[in-house]
Amino acid sequence: MNTWLSEILTTDIATETWQHKAKEAALADTFKAQAFGITPENVDEALQTRSQLLKSVLPAFSEFCQTTLQVQPQQMLHILWDLWLPLAIKIASQHQKLGNPLIQGILGVQGTGKTTMSKALTLILQHLGYRTLNLSLDDLYKTYSDRLVLTQQDPRLIWRGPPGTHDIDLGLNLLDQIHQSHSPIIVPRFDKSAYNGAGDRTTSEIFSGVDILLFEGWFVGVRPIDPKAFDSAPPPILTDDDRQFAREINRQLQNYLPLWERLDSLIVLYPTDYRCSLTWRKQAEQQMIAAGKSGMSESEIEQFVNYFWRSLHPELFIKPLVKSSNLVDLVIEINCDRSFGKIYSNSTS
Repeated sequence: MNTWLSEILTTDIATETWQHKAKEAALADTFKAQAFGITPENVDEALQTRSQLLKSVLPAFSEFCQTTLQVQPQQMLHILWDLWLPLAIKIASQHQKLGNPLIQGILGVQGTGKTTMSKALTLILQHLGYRTLNLSLDDLYKTYSDRLVLTQQDPRLIWRGPPGTHDIDLGLNLLDQIHQSHSPIIVPRFDKSAYNGAGDRTTSEIFSGVDILLFEGWFVGVRPIDPKAFDSAPPPILTDDDRQFAREINRQLQNYLPLWERLDSLIVLYPTDYRCSLTWRKQAEQQMIAAGKSGMSESEIEQFVNYFWRSLHPELFIKPLVKSSNLVDLVIEINCDRSFGKIYSNSTS
């Protein structure tokens, strides 16, 4: 942990040393500073606000680390300071400017930490007094029985997840109720463990009033691309059948555009190398097996991950998206060791 960062936790008044080192760090990365609205003129005020928020949220965050993430809080403190706190402040500011409920999209492929980040942001935003709801694209899956019918119609849909396996009307109804400030609202939830892992709807939640919705998923905000792109697609899209399947999934994305149009903002967690998600998935399965839970073999994991790459290949769908200044508001690069790379808004990239 940075010594100046630990000083924030042990002093009531920021010392000159802390102010200098924190300011130096905040302004060193010009892309990140601009993404979070930090300038030489407002850096002192911004860091004071962040340090006060850190101190007040730390007890709840420490419990979150130990119970949910099962890590020591010190391991996550730099991420809290460098990313989650300024990002929560940015989202809160967007909500204030909007004057209405804010729907914040978060796009991240497998293993990028989108669910963890959403939970951390929810904790911070609720601490700031905002009624914050966390929704996963998974919560919008069609029912188990409906997906059985879907698989009979198209046997290629061997797993839930790709476009076409969600109840889009369910999502549209929920987002419209939030935008229109309806209260209370019924929030769908999905149990992945039902039917031996096939998953099904579970008991919905009732939520009274939403200021901010964090809507995360592995293709939230992803849009259809030119079908010609599949003529020379990267692996594992190799055969004519692969290309036909990818084109069909691409067509299904058109049905999701009304959902994406309801997003007020979109954040992308962007792996610097999409192939890292295969490594991350293997690590996660190994940890589950080590904990005495059932997990997939390496060959099963590769089959699983390749299936999703054939559905929506990150190089084809996400790489162009992060370069679109009118669709994505913030890009957070994820390195293969899970550390954060560049953080930038498209206007600063």
